[in-house]
Amino acid sequence: MKAGYLKNRLLTFNSIRGLSTSFNNSSIFKTAAYVNGEWKNFENTYPLTNPSNQEEISKVVDCGVGDYNEAIKYAHEAFKSFRYSSPQQRSQILYNVYDLMQEHKADLAKLITLENGKTLNDSLSEVEYSASYFKWFAEEAPRIYGNIIPSSSSNNKKILTLRQPLGVVAILTPWNFPSAMIARKLAPVIATGNTCVIKPAHETPLSALALGWLCEQAGLDVGACNILPTTHTKAVGEYVCSHDLVRKITFTGSTKVGKELMRQCAQSSSVIKRVSMELGGNAPFIIFEDADISRALDGLISCKFRQSGQTCICANRIFIHESIYDEFATKLVERIENTFHLGDGFDPKVTHGPLIHQQAIEKVSSLVEDAKNKGARVLTGGTRANSLGQLFYHPTVLGNVNETMEIFNKEVFGPVASLIKFKTVDEVIERANSTDVGLAGYFYSSDVGKIFEVAERLEVGMVGVNNSSISDAAMPFGGVKNSGLGREGSSFGIEDYTELKSIVLEP
Repeated sequence: MKAGYLKNRLLTFNSIRGLSTSFNNSSIFKTAAYVNGEWKNFENTYPLTNPSNQEEISKVVDCGVGDYNEAIKYAHEAFKSFRYSSPQQRSQILYNVYDLMQEHKADLAKLITLENGKTLNDSLSEVEYSASYFKWFAEEAPRIYGNIIPSSSSNNKKILTLRQPLGVVAILTPWNFPSAMIARKLAPVIATGNTCVIKPAHETPLSALALGWLCEQAGLDVGACNILPTTHTKAVGEYVCSHDLVRKITFTGSTKVGKELMRQCAQSSSVIKRVSMELGGNAPFIIFEDADISRALDGLISCKFRQSGQTCICANRIFIHESIYDEFATKLVERIENTFHLGDGFDPKVTHGPLIHQQAIEKVSSLVEDAKNKGARVLTGGTRANSLGQLFYHPTVLGNVNETMEIFNKEVFGPVASLIKFKTVDEVIERANSTDVGLAGYFYSSDVGKIFEVAERLEVGMVGVNNSSISDAAMPFGGVKNSGLGREGSSFGIEDYTELKSIVLEP
């Protein structure tokens, strides 16, 4: 690694007393819960820290199940009227949120970098991505159509269908995209006339609360959106799953937790709940011998190392055809060592920030050590960057990875690229599919016949072909196997937040 790579570029952005003055509009910085249109400072709080330097950002309200009970009741009351708001009214609210996100995007990005650690450029991209969902569903809200179906038994009867909202939706979101993961769920909730209670990840509540403030400014009905930070993740999860007024759970997170939430919904509530689950992945990234190597390299750098590898759709297992393996591996290592810079996300020279917490860096370290002990070669990185802080890990490339290693079989959620040789199409598809999850997959090839074959045979919900940037508000986002249930975004994203009612009419 070049000396500049190891240089500590941490930016001084941690004066807590002066924090509010760092924002163009200090009102966007909220630490209280947002319940029934009011900002509530409950008695209990917890310290929120910056992962780049471990310094305390602020105290944030720490809500309990009793607070969630009140919020659910308020959301239920708000639903009684909000469900009958016109599609045009809901569309305008969503457009208002979109416009406000554009107006305040610099402040929103600062919040993300402050609490999550990703670079400011990545945070700005996330804000734009988040805003795109509010715009998309603003346009979808007036298009929630029904049908008129001729009866199969009588010429006089007509069958009408219409879509109606469900009720109170519990939104449970992770820390890796603290704005976008809420936007992808909140926007269709509003578009369809539902109401919600949001439990953001306790590591990243500020972005969620800022969205609550934007909804308030946008004219969203009182009680329609409630946001409650909490460290009582397990207890709150169990509670919302068991609460009879909650009619849907939508969750983004690990497969293990998703399965547990589904079990709790089935066993603990007297009502059958809708569930949407966007769960873990182990994405294959395949580079065939006929691929454009330069294009594939750019795609892999973006897909694997964005946000230091802490995304659910990032490449985990990189399969490279044996005829180009050495060339590609060399170019990958050169690119990392010459262009990557670790540090605080507020420094414009920094390309990659820290991992989110101690558990994350310990997991990555353990996976790398297991791979090394089983024969993997460290081509670059492979250690913690302790000189930068407790949560920094050097971007890493491992060669000679195989199925005996934990890193092949587990979602890494860190900056580690695992390189694997292959010979044939059938071999690589079998190895790529040898996992119980299937969220995203990627491959690069110039052979049109191969493109259609591989895209169809990969057991994933989303495939990037000669492209690693698949996220789009217009695309149905979701996986197969243990990667989840349902789809978010796109016109299909409306369906999971509505019930289809049939009306049989005979004049």
